Amino acid sequence: MGPRTSNLSPPLDIDAEAFARDLDELQVWLRASAGEEDLRHLRKIEIWGRLAGLLGYATAWIAPNPLSIFALSFARFVRWTAVAHPVCHRAYDRMDGVSRGRLGSVFARGRRRVLDWLDWIDPDAWHEEHNLQHHYRLNEEADPDLVERNLAWLRESQLPRWQRLALIPLMAVSWKFVYYAPSTLDALARAEARRSGGEATPGSTVERVLRERWSTTGLWSFIPRVTSRLWLRSWGPYLLTYFVVLPALFTPLGAWAVISVLINSVLAELLTNAHAFVTIVPNHAGEDLYRFEGRTRSRAEFYLRQVLGSTNFRCGGDLRDLMHGWLNYQIEHHLWPDMSMLQYRRAQPRVREICARHGVPYVQESVWRRCQKTVAIMVGDASMCRYCEAKSTTKTARATRPSG
Repeated sequence: MGPRTSNLSPPLDIDAEAFARDLDELQVWLRASAGEEDLRHLRKIEIWGRLAGLLGYATAWIAPNPLSIFALSFARFVRWTAVAHPVCHRAYDRMDGVSRGRLGSVFARGRRRVLDWLDWIDPDAWHEEHNLQHHYRLNEEADPDLVERNLAWLRESQLPRWQRLALIPLMAVSWKFVYYAPSTLDALARAEARRSGGEATPGSTVERVLRERWSTTGLWSFIPRVTSRLWLRSWGPYLLTYFVVLPALFTPLGAWAVISVLINSVLAELLTNAHAFVTIVPNHAGEDLYRFEGRTRSRAEFYLRQVLGSTNFRCGGDLRDLMHGWLNYQIEHHLWPDMSMLQYRRAQPRVREICARHGVPYVQESVWRRCQKTVAIMVGDASMCRYCEAKSTTKTARATRPSG
């Protein structure tokens, strides 16, 4: 039997300071455990992803086919989740022998973007939205990836339940370019404006008209804010590279080869979007996970929030972990964002044991069960728990379920 979800019945009383001390001790051991094995493992995962991409294009020109679609999809998924994600978090920066190109401050920056990670997502925008705002404001109102709030328009809509459910697959196959690309750039724009003391540039006149027209239906929340920056830094480079330049390289093989590569690439894009949606969106959503008020006020509370607001999937073995994009170690990743893939594998059983010892719920289920719980949040069938820190002491935390 797999791990089951912990019982979250309130009240939840935890000695957060003692919990943090045990996690700090584990962190020291984990930092010392990193080295050449982790770097070799990263190189191996990169090779697997590159080989998948080569296989995809080597067979894509023949005809539209499932092998090419899966291989191209998998290559894009691996490049984002198992390479760009940990490297951009500077997971390998502290290790002796790491190449300059795998330093977080160098990877995919400037001209290296084409070589390292050419995706819908602008690397600078990803750093701001994901590495900073999401990780350090987890499940707060300031978290740009808070599913329950972002899907409030759908949860509160008057659409029949079957129509709300029918929208989920459409979101799944399009969310990287419809949601993530514009969301990360918006987060970067707001941060840049805040740091300069100004305001983010408002949308165009056309956008404002559409916003006013659609705001009453809630559908505007599903429409990206289209700007020249979005085209120049996200949509344009990706569309041009993967759907124009690469298919055109097969012109010597004839028009059918070009069309086949284009079709395989488009279908691979839909598949990799769905794959990423299934493994990423459920990480912090479900009726057994928590939303938080305000910022954390101590390291102990930070640790506690990362566990209470995250869920793991089943773990273990390179193939299983890679199919999850190493996002199945989400609890460990949110405790220490700047660790390698293998460090999370070493940490996972020890973190689970520490949580059990201190009575901290450690939620871990299959990715499919977590998807069911996430969809329930998205369509309004369930709501997340609410968390508040006891005011009398920093050592006690209380969690309560929302009423209704």
